[in-house]
Amino acid sequence: MFADRAKIFIRSGKGGDGHVSFRRELYVPNGGPDGGDGGRGGDVIFEVDEGLNTLQDFRHRGKFAAKDGESGGKRRCHGKDAEDIILRVPEGTVIKEAESGKVIADMSGENRRQIILKGGKGGLGNQHFATATMQIPKYAQPGQPSKELWINLELKVIADVGLVGFPNVGKSTLLSRVTNAQPKIANYHFTTLNPNLGVVDLEGAKGFVMADIPGLIEGASQGVGLGHEFLRHIERTKMMIHVVDAAGSEGRDPIEDIHKINTELAAYNPEIAKRPQVIAANKIDLIYDEEELAINRLKKEFEKEGIRVFPISGATGAGIRELLYYVSEELKKLPDKPVTFEQEYFPEEESIYVDLPYTVEKEDDIYVVEGPKIEKMLGYTNLDSEKGFAFFQKFLKDTGILEELESAGIQEGDTVRMYGLQFDYYK
Repeated sequence: MFADRAKIFIRSGKGGDGHVSFRRELYVPNGGPDGGDGGRGGDVIFEVDEGLNTLQDFRHRGKFAAKDGESGGKRRCHGKDAEDIILRVPEGTVIKEAESGKVIADMSGENRRQIILKGGKGGLGNQHFATATMQIPKYAQPGQPSKELWINLELKVIADVGLVGFPNVGKSTLLSRVTNAQPKIANYHFTTLNPNLGVVDLEGAKGFVMADIPGLIEGASQGVGLGHEFLRHIERTKMMIHVVDAAGSEGRDPIEDIHKINTELAAYNPEIAKRPQVIAANKIDLIYDEEELAINRLKKEFEKEGIRVFPISGATGAGIRELLYYVSEELKKLPDKPVTFEQEYFPEEESIYVDLPYTVEKEDDIYVVEGPKIEKMLGYTNLDSEKGFAFFQKFLKDTGILEELESAGIQEGDTVRMYGLQFDYYK
């Protein structure tokens, strides 16, 4: 079975804890703090592997976890950073948060490598917490916690042109004739259960990638039959070729078939149904006396909508050259950039606003804010950047920390300390 979907659990590494220790040397009876920082936890990274074309590797293993960072040591020794875990997927894989279905990453186009879960930042050793009023700090910062997530992987084929049509209309035969693909071909329904891709090379014109996508039946937009398996793979195509049995060799009406397919496309995603289309009226080698009648009916019905009709025979090759060169010219009019899916779910931001406790206390004229919520936020935020500092300010406001500081009596110019961070308060 073609593996184009998988649900897996991923976990980044926890940051190593900071260390509490003090210098103990001969003739230095009261050495200062020298606890080292913890190492960074491993990231979970997804990377495109050109040699893969399915998600089969994720069918037999469902959990992937990066290593934790090493704790800090004495004499300011920094804990070792953990190795990242790299998960290799075929191009076209879309990574979604399992519960919401929102897109985290689309591994296609220029996006060849992306960090999905960052490892926890290592905690600071007690050497960082010495102040004029607290010269022997017995506190070190714990490492930032790991992050974990259930995700769905979906492989959506990357092709310029998709062959769509009901089962047994000749899509596989057409693909095998015009590309280097070798799909299984037989005269029974639902032969194609997997998407097949091939490259169309044209003399004197730009080639393109064509995909023969599993046959469609009514109700596919509701998941009936191959349903979503079909529709998932057509989402990236820029243009569609409707392949119909113009000879009606199995008693099907080609005009009715095209309307049914467009209805299913519109029900699944209206934007897909609006993409350019062309009709390949196949099996003309089986039409004799009624050839003009069948082709003319199709042209009369669809060419008034701007959809060209090309009589072809996948068996003999008749009419295929004209179809391919027309498609190549139409593709030139469309954006060259591949169809990709924008990120909708941001794991780092989603995990910050977890309902975790924090405390606000006053120690020697300094307002100290502590708790796992603060540590979590500081571990995810780059305060050296303008965007990161703006996010930090928003976090303080949204979580009620600023309000609590004001309730505790803080005044402009007073000092606030949050673990290794110290700043003056101004409204």
